[in-house]
Amino acid sequence: MRQPTRKFHHVVTASLLSLALLPPLFSGDRITARAQDGFPLPGIGLDEGVPPDPAPEMAPEPGDGDGPLLVDPDILAVEDPAPDPTAPLPTDEDMDALFAELAQQGGEGWRRAELDILRIWSRSGSLAMDLLYRRGEAALDAGDLTSAIGHLTALTDHAPDFAQGWQLRAVAFYLDGEFGPAIADLARTLELEPRHFGALTQLGTMLEELGHDRRALEAYRESLKINPHQQEATDAVRRLEQKTAGTDA
Repeated sequence: MRQPTRKFHHVVTASLLSLALLPPLFSGDRITARAQDGFPLPGIGLDEGVPPDPAPEMAPEPGDGDGPLLVDPDILAVEDPAPDPTAPLPTDEDMDALFAELAQQGGEGWRRAELDILRIWSRSGSLAMDLLYRRGEAALDAGDLTSAIGHLTALTDHAPDFAQGWQLRAVAFYLDGEFGPAIADLARTLELEPRHFGALTQLGTMLEELGHDRRALEAYRESLKINPHQQEATDAVRRLEQKTAGTDA
């Protein structure tokens, strides 16, 4: 039931990312985009001999960084307590049901579904990793991008299959003006969770800022197919449809 969705979004995402990464982004005379191990990115050159970012000492303290930092402003007000990593993980059928409810246009059930999805995504399965994730959130809230990137790099190093860690680090890279690494992290996020509407909306924002209006429009539309209740993405689609009307594809 879930597999066709995964294949569909991989095709869409590959198309969007291949355009976003051509030409590669530069910071001074260095290419800033980096491929993660085992996840090559199309059409981009990589620095050789550049050492990886050092991971900070991992000693998260309970209570650090409470309160989520999310891309969509509509979700910023959600009060999301620290999840219980010992709670059973949902099945694929559970997630499919939540996404089906999220996609409903009417009623209020989608709000609960959205909150449940966000809570599930915020669970790494490890208390230490969850605390490190919240420490990265706290650094972002405080505007300390260097610390945020450091904490979240430690998180992605130690929990490489935790999609939300990659997405949050993409936010940090984006805010730091590092579009190449941000796009690479979004690629990894969508590889792990193709229905991550926050990552797709963020990708749309970045593509739009890079001047790729039609690809940005595709990203926003794909995000809204999953979660049609994102006002930011809805406004962006309206804006870009007007902007691209009558232009060549």
